[in-house]
Amino acid sequence: MIHVPIEEALRYLGSGSVSGDDSGLRAAAMEMAAVLEARLQPRWTFRIFNMKMADDAFMIPEGGITLTGKLASKMLKECDKAAILVCTLGAGFESLLRLWQTRDMAKAVILDACGNAYVEAGCDAAEGEIKAAAEGLYLTDRFSPGYGDLPLSLQSPLVAAVSAEKRLGVEVTGSDLLIPSKTVTAVIGLSDKPQMARIRGCAYCNMRNTCSLRRKGASCSV
Repeated sequence: MIHVPIEEALRYLGSGSVSGDDSGLRAAAMEMAAVLEARLQPRWTFRIFNMKMADDAFMIPEGGITLTGKLASKMLKECDKAAILVCTLGAGFESLLRLWQTRDMAKAVILDACGNAYVEAGCDAAEGEIKAAAEGLYLTDRFSPGYGDLPLSLQSPLVAAVSAEKRLGVEVTGSDLLIPSKTVTAVIGLSDKPQMARIRGCAYCNMRNTCSLRRKGASCSV
């Protein structure tokens, strides 16, 4: 069973460490995490594809995907395969959130933060399955559309490549937003060489100028 990482949920709420007067926030986060875990578990699907280089871009011919830009170049430069991952909490989270918005708006905000942390925990668990399926290959960090210079327009082809609409009920809007909202798409490079973390931090994120965590002096730590 996957659990909501409480420290990550608190970070989404803008609290880097919780003690003293913030103990009530931790208790509320633990309460809402328990509510969430009792109703939902993250679900995911992935596929491993062969890649090739063409015109300074990484191509996944079978999925009809082209990965361009500096981010893809840094992450995939030693890879000839890539895993496409889609992970979601599903439509059940939207229903649960609406319920708590009518009951207690403050706890609904905490539930939303727990949802963010929970879907990322699902991605971590999915990476374990990808590693097992990769037959001894080494994984890069996962990276997603909207991070660095990887365009959001990749959402639709990534979702289609793993049949996530059919398998998970995930859809992409005309403005490249994912439905259900607590859904993550990601690319993970696979290499026969050990892979070190190459890109971390706010400098690479397209949300860096509007991020609520940065305004509070915190970060999502990715």
